[in-house]
Amino acid sequence: MHVGSVLVFEGPSTSIDELLAHVESRLHLVPRYRQRLAFPPFGAGRPRWVDDAHFNLSYHVRHSALPEPGGDDELRRLAGRLFSQQLDRAKPLWELWLIEGVGDGFALIAKTHHALVDGISGVDIATVLFDLEREPAPPVETPAKWSPRPEPGRAVMFADALVERAEGPASLARALRDALVHPDRAGAEAGRALSGLAALAAAGVAGAPASPLNVRIGPHRRFAWVSAELSRLKAAKDALGGTVNDVVLTVVAGALRAHLFRRGRDPERLELKAMVPISVRADAERGALGNKVAAMYAPLPVGVADPVERFRFVHAAMAGLKESGQAVGAQAITALAGVAAPTVLDQAGRLQARQRFFNLTVTNVPGPQFPLFILGRRLEAFYPQVPLVANTALGIAVMSYDGHVFFGLLGDYDAMADLDAFADDLSAAIDELAPATTPAHEAASPAV
Repeated sequence: MHVGSVLVFEGPSTSIDELLAHVESRLHLVPRYRQRLAFPPFGAGRPRWVDDAHFNLSYHVRHSALPEPGGDDELRRLAGRLFSQQLDRAKPLWELWLIEGVGDGFALIAKTHHALVDGISGVDIATVLFDLEREPAPPVETPAKWSPRPEPGRAVMFADALVERAEGPASLARALRDALVHPDRAGAEAGRALSGLAALAAAGVAGAPASPLNVRIGPHRRFAWVSAELSRLKAAKDALGGTVNDVVLTVVAGALRAHLFRRGRDPERLELKAMVPISVRADAERGALGNKVAAMYAPLPVGVADPVERFRFVHAAMAGLKESGQAVGAQAITALAGVAAPTVLDQAGRLQARQRFFNLTVTNVPGPQFPLFILGRRLEAFYPQVPLVANTALGIAVMSYDGHVFFGLLGDYDAMADLDAFADDLSAAIDELAPATTPAHEAASPAV
């Protein structure tokens, strides 16, 4: 359950000592990166973050190199192996790998557990390590030497867990009291939440159709990627009247259509379902650590052959999802998690892990549209990674950066042995949509 990325930089490569010093100089800006999980005795409460008294930066910032010829194939294979490895839950839940021998430059492969950071927050936190200029001004002051705070004892953690359980009903009582004081406002909010929960439940109960993507998966992963100019996707959404996210889902549906044909499956009249994570983080919380992501279920019309018709289907469906209140329902569920007992949350997590509600994950995060630098080296490519859940063999993460859109494809090693072919399908779907948005095609294409 870690999110990650493959970051490719221009050369020459930095040294591991330089990178360690750079990370250490910025680590005070993200104190959670020096913390680990501590579990209350007897499962009495939710785990809490405590300072790691044995924190060793060299354990988290690691060093490797590609074999010759050091091309994309070698980097993808290494990324797949690293993304297959679970993070050690007894330590802070992140790793950063310096990879030398990547063509004329180098790469960083990052892994951070989803419990620590979500996609939207992750964009903000990642920029802590980046500079906006090739030669930034030196920091005004040197961070103070870090000393871990003492870890609370088992008795203290057990007592705190009992207090937390007792405060849950109190929070509910305060909410009820506010509802009595402001009945009109509370009624409107409750109505929106119930409507959203109903929409989300209906989307989940409908389930997802059977597909080659939904099989028992193993522990090993493959990683591949595709990149495109952001201007191409924007031109398509401007010509057809939608959003960049509509374009992303459209080309993913086109790639899945080709994938099904290659697997000997007839996609006609088939509609797959994507779980699309959405941020429920307020603007004031941007940059804060923690997971504040909920989900919507978006239809992918793989049975539609024409790319423009496919786009129109996706655009109408996404507009309908927003109007249905799925996002409101997802936010309500996230809020309920604050007062739910840990055992309930645990069972809910296990149910989600055994889901048949969607066929794959597609997450699209807007990134900075200006160049970023580390130690004077410019970031050239940013390939994101989203984790897989049980019964789901493919996850697609999308990140825009500096005029480009980068698709990171994570697949189960056995179920997605043709992941590179799927990457080619995705590139072809992007190429297919671009000429289809011309006025001539618009005139000939029937309305949906």
